[in-house]
Amino acid sequence: MARKIAQSDASMKAGKWQRNKFVGVSLVGKKLAIMGFGKVGSEVARRAKGLGMQVIAHDPYAPSDRARAIGVELVSFDEAISTADFISLHMPLTPSTSKIFNDENFAKMKKGVRIINVARGGVIDEDALLRALDNGTVAQAALDVFAEEPPAKDNKLVQHENVIVTPHLGASTTEAQEGVAIEIAEAVIGALNGELAATAVNAPMVPSEVLSELAPYVILAEKLGRLALQLVGGGSGIKGVKIVYTSARSPDDLDTRILRAMVTKGVVEPISSVFVNLVNADYIAKQRGLRISEERVFHDGSPEIPVNFIQVHLSNVESKFASAISDSGEIVVEGRVKDGIPHLTSVGSYSVDVSLEGNLILCRQIDQPGMIGFVGNILGESNVNISFMSVSRIAPRKQAIMAIGVDEEPEKETLRKIGEIPSIEEFVFLKL
Repeated sequence: MARKIAQSDASMKAGKWQRNKFVGVSLVGKKLAIMGFGKVGSEVARRAKGLGMQVIAHDPYAPSDRARAIGVELVSFDEAISTADFISLHMPLTPSTSKIFNDENFAKMKKGVRIINVARGGVIDEDALLRALDNGTVAQAALDVFAEEPPAKDNKLVQHENVIVTPHLGASTTEAQEGVAIEIAEAVIGALNGELAATAVNAPMVPSEVLSELAPYVILAEKLGRLALQLVGGGSGIKGVKIVYTSARSPDDLDTRILRAMVTKGVVEPISSVFVNLVNADYIAKQRGLRISEERVFHDGSPEIPVNFIQVHLSNVESKFASAISDSGEIVVEGRVKDGIPHLTSVGSYSVDVSLEGNLILCRQIDQPGMIGFVGNILGESNVNISFMSVSRIAPRKQAIMAIGVDEEPEKETLRKIGEIPSIEEFVFLKL
């Protein structure tokens, strides 16, 4: 893209010699922003540094120590896109990243920025990119993926003179295809020998009676992992995940492998395109630099209940909801199964009691009369249905946490109005 190879090749094959038309730009000394610092993004960083580029990255869930080891600085989303000369996308397509590169964010970029997307087509608003190319904000784009594949023949982005395109060729090399074939063959041999393959995507191999008993706890574990992840505010990235179980059973009588896998699934899947299950959970966690640990606490209760509580601790992280930080400095969420239904029972040092279904709004406010009504009226005016509500407080007229279950996702304007209530000190919206 930088040297306009595709355009000059087409020109030459058309019988032209246009050296002055295809003047490119050097990569040396340019700043590259890598958006998504997983396995692929970190490999791109290594190669870009070899080309003499200054590399920064944005990934709110990437461990900062892994970035430092490569010589890459992790920065905020806005800093990454506003200071980069080149932007390379390596993020998964999730509800939070869908069309994240839109008119608003293109407007924050340096004039003449160059964009490469070999990740997922849906992370770019293609109409917005076309406008950014036409007004000169984006000098060039190189695209291997598209929102609709194959794109329409008259797609203006594909036809744009400052865009080079390929038909989703990410892994289309002889070596890559051969490697996949060998990997599949080795996985089949391993499975036939009774081994657990790290790349398997089959259902978790747990005895049916164990799976039946733990079924509601499996749902609880995944939702707690997903909930904890959404409370992360970026910064240094997730490094350690600790899972604490309280149970009246002996360790030999409680198989927690599937619960551990589902917590990992909840933490990893929303920020990647990888399917996580029992057989590959530890492998995927290791790939992302996550240290997963488990702790069992004996509970003097009935052994008929396999697990009393599950806690998920995320260490060395910032939180977008400060109240989720416990006295130990970790994000901590706790849940239990009540009548077969997963419930959230505490956030940080606050006790709550809400069903883990639908969506959740957590508010920290001054404990005073009328607060439930203020928030309820705003949601009601926006036609957002409240399914449940729980309030926990330190002491009367002091701080309290209100957990509100809602069926629909509120509009941004609705959430803004909740945040503007004077007595609300912080709030966060979470998808369960």
